[in-house]
Amino acid sequence: MILLTLAISVVLSFIFFVYIENKPLSNILTVIAILGAVASTFFIVRNDRDHFGMEKATTTTSQQLYSVGKSKQMQMLLYQPIGTANKKQVYIYQTSANAKKKSHTQAKDTTHNKVIRTNATTHMVTKTTRWQYKNNASKLWFGIADEGHKLVKRQNTLYVNKNWLVLSTTQAKALQKKMANKTYQAQLKAQGKAFVTKQVMAAMKKNPTMSKVAQAKIAKQAQAEFQAQALKKVIDDIQK
Repeated sequence: MILLTLAISVVLSFIFFVYIENKPLSNILTVIAILGAVASTFFIVRNDRDHFGMEKATTTTSQQLYSVGKSKQMQMLLYQPIGTANKKQVYIYQTSANAKKKSHTQAKDTTHNKVIRTNATTHMVTKTTRWQYKNNASKLWFGIADEGHKLVKRQNTLYVNKNWLVLSTTQAKALQKKMANKTYQAQLKAQGKAFVTKQVMAAMKKNPTMSKVAQAKIAKQAQAEFQAQALKKVIDDIQK
C-alpha cells in the first residue's frame, strides 16, 4: 500500500503541475502530492531500516535429542566447526532413535548455540525471534515488503546429559578408527582381563570365603570401571 501511495503521489504531482491551468491551484496540489511522495518515501525507508510498524516476537520450542552413535553404551552429540577459528559450530543430532537422516543446527550468523551439561534427558530449547507487524494497519501499509516473520535471531540451548560425549566430527572419526583397530582391541582385552583379575584377587584377599556370586559381581563392576577408564583415556588423547 505504501508503494502504491508513493506511485500515486508521483503521478498526481505530474498531472497537477502539467495539466491544471490554474497556476495557484496547480502549485498547491503539486506541493501536496510531492509532500505525499516524500512522506511515503520516508516511511518506506523507516520500515526497511528501522522496521517501522513492526515488533519483535519470540517463540520457544523444545525437542528431545537422540545420539548419532550406534552404540547404546556410547551416546554422543557431534559438532562441525565453521571456519578455521572454531568460534561457531553446527551441532549434529537425531530427532528419533531410528531416524534415517541426521539433523543439525542452522549454519547462519543469526543462529547461536550453547551447550549446557545436565543430569536430565538430552534436549534442545530453541528461542526464535522474528519481526511481525504490530497490527493489521501496519501489515496493510508495509506488507508488500514481506518483512513479516523475518528472522532476527535464533538461540539454541543444548542440554546434554553428562554421560554423553560431545565430539567434533574429526574426533569422532579418530575414535571410530581407534576402537576398530585390532591391535588396540587385543591390547585392551589383555589389560582389561588383568585389571579385573587384580580387583577380584584384592577383594578375595580381604574376604577369602567370598562366594562365586560375589566374585562375579566384583568382576562385572571392575570390567565396567576399566572400560570407562579406557574410553576416557582415548577421548582425552583425541581431544588434545
